[in-house]
Amino acid sequence: MSDLHKEVSELERKSATAARLFDIRRIIGGLFVVYGVIVTIAGISPSDADLKKAEGVHINLWTGLAMLALGLFFLIWMKLRPTEAPATPVGETDAD
Repeated sequence: MSDLHKEVSELERKSATAARLFDIRRIIGGLFVVYGVIVTIAGISPSDADLKKAEGVHINLWTGLAMLALGLFFLIWMKLRPTEAPATPVGETDAD
């Protein structure tokens, strides 16, 4: 019985690790941070043609900073409220 308990505990631990690893907030936050850095760098020194198209607004800079903020929000949210492993249904027991 002890071996079964150890095996169940190990599977629960792996399930919790997989739930945290594939948290969608990590993927969305990471992508927004990466793209935000790229767009912010592009917006730091725009060409005169780019500024003229955007009517003088540094649109890439502002969009990049907003994307960075959103990405960081998702990553901080993930750290503050981590996902929990799915609970085992109450009626499920090993019948063997």
